[in-house]
Order: sequence, then C-alpha cells, then structure tokens
Amino acid sequence: MTATVFDAAFSRAAAGVPAGFTARHPSGAVQHFDPAVWCRDTIAGDDGLLERCTGPTLDVGCGPGRLTGALIATGRPALGIDVSATAVRLARRRGAVALQRDVFEPVPGSGRWRHLLLADGNIGIGGDPRSLLARCRQLLAPDGRVHAEVAPPGTAAWSGTATVHGSAGGSLRWACVPFDDLPGVAGAAAMRAIDTWTEAGRWFATLLPR
Repeated sequence: MTATVFDAAFSRAAAGVPAGFTARHPSGAVQHFDPAVWCRDTIAGDDGLLERCTGPTLDVGCGPGRLTGALIATGRPALGIDVSATAVRLARRRGAVALQRDVFEPVPGSGRWRHLLLADGNIGIGGDPRSLLARCRQLLAPDGRVHAEVAPPGTAAWSGTATVHGSAGGSLRWACVPFDDLPGVAGAAAMRAIDTWTEAGRWFATLLPR
C-alpha cells in the first residue's frame, strides 16, 4: 500500500493539487506528510546533507529527486531509488538518475556506496527502522556513512502500520524516529552516530557502522 499512497500523493502534487496527508498510528501518534514540499527544487536545511555527500551517494526514498538531482548537478555520482513510479518519473524529469526499487530488494552498487541518504524522515521506510538501518549497512562500502533526518526531540516515536487520512487513503508502513531514540535504534543495527546537527528546524545525524 505504501507505493499506492505515495503514487497518488505525488500525482496530485505534480498537478498542483493539495497533496498533504496524515498517517495515524494505533498508538494515537500522528504524522503529517506534504509531498508538494518534496517537489520543490530545494528545501531549507538541505545544504548540510548535500555538503556531507562527498562520494557516490544512494538516495533512499528519493521522491521527486531534489537531492539526487542537486548532487548530479554538481558533478557528484548519485542514484535515487523509490517505490513510487510517479516519484521516479518526476525525478527523471528533473535530470536525476532514479530507479523504481524497494530498498530491501537488489540495489545496484550494493556494498560500494560511500554515502546513503535517508532524508525527509525516510528512516521510517518500511515501518522498522532497525531493519532498515541493517539493510543500509549491507549497501554501504566498509567506510560508508548514512546521513539520516529524524524527528525533533520529544516527538512521539511509533512504528508499524498507520492509517492514511487526507488526499490519499489506505495504509502506510512507516516509523517516526525522534532524535532522543536514535542511539538505541542505531545501536540495534550495529551503527553509531558520529555527527549530529540541526538546520532550518530540521534534525540530522551521520551514522557509521560499528
């Protein structure tokens, strides 16, 4: 259902129609998504992420490809992957190299990526952040790094299947990882944070395999 939810939302955003939706977890936690924001060329706070991607970069959940496209525009090798066919089409339209692919399926360059992006809360992909980070370790080169965006401290953590309300319906397997919970989540995947920063109200961390 995740691909269906995002296909519908990105189609609406590309048409200029309001595309925001809310995911409501059985615990009562709520998370709002606005794919129209991800369709922009830049978002405040992106600079720190892009500066840290100094080598071949895999953008997991690339959406419409703003980060993948920005890296390629400055001569850095990058590949975006996303389960949404609409997102991949929009990413390619802006000049990004992108594939419709689930991160848990075979991915080109496995074991050789120098950097891996989990921007826009994509550490929540699949509804199990520990399993996602463990998969990221498999995709990285031995000295590779994950640059992840997390929720602000104090945000309610949740994981699993949420009900979608708004411009798209259905269900979404996702997770919300607040900054406070990141050490435990990373540690469970044999990773550790070596850098954290905030920019434009967004929270980030760079993770390294142990």
